[in-house]
Amino acid sequence: MHARLWALSLATPAGEILCVLALCPILLSIAAWNGFPIIFYDTGAYILEGLGHVFVPERASVYSLLLYYVDASQSLWLVAGLQALITAFVLTELARGEFAELPVWSLLLMAALLVYLTGIAWYVGQVEPDILTPVAVIALFLLAYRSSVLGAARTILLVLVGALATASHPGTLLLAGGLLLVLVVVRASAIFSARLTAVRPSLFAAFGTFALASVLVLSANYTLTNQWFFSRTGPYFAFARMLQDGIVQKLLDDTCPQSRYPLCPFKNSLPHRADSWLWNGDSPFNQFHRFHGPVSPYEHMIADSIYRYPVTNVVAVLKDTALQFVTFRTGDQIEPQEWVLYSDLAHYVPRQMESYMRARQQRGELRFESINRVHVPVAILSLLGLLFLLRTAYVRREWQQATLPAFVLLSLLGNAFICGTLSNPHDRYQSRLMWVPTLVLAISAAQARLFSLQRPVESGT
Repeated sequence: MHARLWALSLATPAGEILCVLALCPILLSIAAWNGFPIIFYDTGAYILEGLGHVFVPERASVYSLLLYYVDASQSLWLVAGLQALITAFVLTELARGEFAELPVWSLLLMAALLVYLTGIAWYVGQVEPDILTPVAVIALFLLAYRSSVLGAARTILLVLVGALATASHPGTLLLAGGLLLVLVVVRASAIFSARLTAVRPSLFAAFGTFALASVLVLSANYTLTNQWFFSRTGPYFAFARMLQDGIVQKLLDDTCPQSRYPLCPFKNSLPHRADSWLWNGDSPFNQFHRFHGPVSPYEHMIADSIYRYPVTNVVAVLKDTALQFVTFRTGDQIEPQEWVLYSDLAHYVPRQMESYMRARQQRGELRFESINRVHVPVAILSLLGLLFLLRTAYVRREWQQATLPAFVLLSLLGNAFICGTLSNPHDRYQSRLMWVPTLVLAISAAQARLFSLQRPVESGT
């Protein structure tokens, strides 16, 4: 019996199901050690929006309503548990799609190492949509490049999971849209190049995922506002990033008072950081009613600055993208937040407050300096590993083998561009994805090991 379990692989339905279920407690291990799901500053707004049905413009309605539908008022562990199940599913399907003969115990060991070496468990157990960004990336890759091994049931599940993950945040929706555009270009190019035929993606299910995600976003926003729209806050965040880059200050210095921009009276007292502009109590942003105020002045200033300073804007975008690409420390703003979020949590999840206050996070016992001595070097080595896999595939002309590392690398670049320029660089934006390259390398190493073990046998025959 023990031998049969030891030999169980992802190629069997029993092994596949067992792996998904066994991965969940591994992925929740950090939250369990903390004593409560990890809380971020935005968690309170998601709870307010989802459980209180109060529209919060700067928060994603789909994720907020997810808290409502999983009954987070009873326990936030239900949210973390669902995120663990979703992540375990796509992780298992990725491993199965790349290496179906992989033993279950081997993938469980990989997951345990991921928990230690990367930030995956910090995001799975966090009441925040960050873990759903890599879920969306993996789902799109599988639907585009591994559809032949999925089957109907897995395809449907991946479309549903991928749509929910894609809709969970505007940045993820943009990332998925960008990846789909690349897939369209690759498929179109394959018509004219025989070399690209091997990497021609399937588009139907991938586009279905994006379409369903778009419907979810529109429906969630309509549920809370009785209006159809995707997002209302993009210009606010983009403006804040341009302020941090000094472009807004230059525009005001060059055009005020003739331009009559509402910010002209404040041009000598503007904060220098995007976060200070958006969230500080003394920011002029508050005098313009924050995210509920008119958006047109910000749009006009953004357009005017692009017209006046195109080179400066391009340089700033490239700089912020590059900075975001290499900014991926684990634990960004995961700190004691009992007084920041206490009122919202006490009102909407009162029965959970005792556990919340006893958590290691609220007691200030989390130490990320030592954690990042491991996580940051592993992330850097994983990025280099992706490049090595791409080079190896190129040298051997194994184009199918290049699809996964290329797709992951493209996702990292796209995420860095979207988050770095449409918001502003933060560690958590990129670190939420950094466990994916490490997983890809682990699966590739397992494949290489099996090949090396089989090679002498094949030579002998």
